[in-house]
Amino acid sequence: MRGLFITLEGPEGAGKTTNREYLAQQLEAQGFTVQLTREPGGTALAEQIREILLAPHSEPMAVDTELLLMFAARAQHLAQVIIPALEQGKIVICDRFTDATYAYQGGGRGLDCSRIAMLEQFVQGDLRPDLTLLFDLPVADGMARAVARGKLDRFEQEQHDFFEAVRQAYLQRATDDPERFRLISAQHALPEVQKSLDVHLLEIMERARAH
Repeated sequence: MRGLFITLEGPEGAGKTTNREYLAQQLEAQGFTVQLTREPGGTALAEQIREILLAPHSEPMAVDTELLLMFAARAQHLAQVIIPALEQGKIVICDRFTDATYAYQGGGRGLDCSRIAMLEQFVQGDLRPDLTLLFDLPVADGMARAVARGKLDRFEQEQHDFFEAVRQAYLQRATDDPERFRLISAQHALPEVQKSLDVHLLEIMERARAH
């Protein structure tokens, strides 16, 4: 029995990590086995690539280098964590996946999305998330939360226009694929966000039982 692949997407400060834990707790309380993971990262080797991607460097990182590193980490992550967990029938909840590449490298960096799609097919084959929860909030709110967390990584140091392009790319992907995406307003207080998540929890459980 194949498991269920759930991805959480959204810009900086959207609360994905906190809500990932909430989803896992609720699902495990109902008897489901959950695998939590994140991108870039998820394995020891992929986490090393994550460090390269997020750390500020004196040498500017070429956009193509950034894109290829993202997919290199993803290939390792799929082979070592995601695919084995799905084969074991687990619900995999991943903090960001390929939609983030379309949003950040496509929207933010301006890369041609056809190039991203080519790498997506090469690395993933036909594997796509079963359901994607997109946490959306205004750029200014997200960046204020990111600054409050402490030191900013290489992406978080980008300008407002970059993050606005990221946000619009995410929203466009949700519009283009309404069967897979569920849009959640992350602008509200955490209890309100999690209350809205409960509706999607029911859908996740129904889908998991049907698999």
